[in-house]
Amino acid sequence: MKILVINAGSSSLKYQLLDMDHEKLLAKGLCERIGIDGHLTHKPQNGKPKFEEDVALPTHTEAIAAVLEKLTSKEYGVVDSMSEISAVGHRVVHGGEKFAKSVVITDEVMDDIAACIPLAPLHNPANITGINACKAVMGNVPQIAVFDTAFHQTMPGKAFMYAIPL
Repeated sequence: MKILVINAGSSSLKYQLLDMDHEKLLAKGLCERIGIDGHLTHKPQNGKPKFEEDVALPTHTEAIAAVLEKLTSKEYGVVDSMSEISAVGHRVVHGGEKFAKSVVITDEVMDDIAACIPLAPLHNPANITGINACKAVMGNVPQIAVFDTAFHQTMPGKAFMYAIPL
């Protein structure tokens, strides 16, 4: 099973493609300056050459498309086709009190992530943009949200409460 991991920022998109069956990194990279002038760095881990060039990346959708093109290209690729990618995992900064673990992304989950924008105004909008870009380019490939804040949902009160009056 191959999993594409995405960390979408406001003007960047970091990624890794992992082969979970063999616990191996296949490729990693970074799209920078999305919406400005664009730059893509793609590093295959199979001996193929590194790709690093300025690339037009007007939106995250074009960034995801550029990543998928590099992952499947003859010269720089690590998979023969997108059909080899079983799922996409998205780093989402804030899930509020709603999410204590990773979840399959549905319309309801997207609404809940959007409701947390006031808690992470610099990050959650970019995370939503990355998710929507993957949906637009990858169709029905399952999308999973992994929340930075999920860890804190499992902590006992004594670990996160300050010793001062509420």
